[in-house]
Amino acid sequence: MARERKFSTSELFHVTKDILLNHGYEGFTFSVVAERLDVSRGTVYKYYDNKEELITDYMVFEMNQFLADLVKIESYKDFESQFEYLLNLIFKDSSIYKIIEMVQHIPININSRVKENIEKLEKLRLDMYKDLQNFIRIGREEQKLRADIPDGLLLGYIFQSIAIPNHFGIPHSEWVHSIKEVIRHGMVTKR
Repeated sequence: MARERKFSTSELFHVTKDILLNHGYEGFTFSVVAERLDVSRGTVYKYYDNKEELITDYMVFEMNQFLADLVKIESYKDFESQFEYLLNLIFKDSSIYKIIEMVQHIPININSRVKENIEKLEKLRLDMYKDLQNFIRIGREEQKLRADIPDGLLLGYIFQSIAIPNHFGIPHSEWVHSIKEVIRHGMVTKR
């Protein structure tokens, strides 16, 4: 039997991320969490009523971390530097996007805490897009971004590039470089 001990939020979220990545949403249970933290399952239940609460709390934490890093984009003055920073940031931990996909399948009405967390995640996502308006503005001013493509599509395209599966095992650095090239220049050669 696991001993009763305290664990930090950081430990709990690290374990949550690892279990989600290795076992998926369906394989995520409080029994596995408790075993990994070396505590009883009841100890985990003292903080969360169900796995959806824990997973969505974890995702709110991750999104806040990402947004804290994203504000640093303002320290770069030209579009190319901001673009490079943004892509390096989103590819820094590409595994998080697998978890985002899982969260999109969590029913919003499990309980009020889950609903509140999912609403927070949506607000944070919209805040992220608002925070990147200056990035878009600079890109248009420097004539690096086409004026006829809506802002949301440009940003969505950049953020969805992380979700492209690397089925052929292309080395990560080459993969990231190629995605940057496709975003910058497209995939069709110009005649």
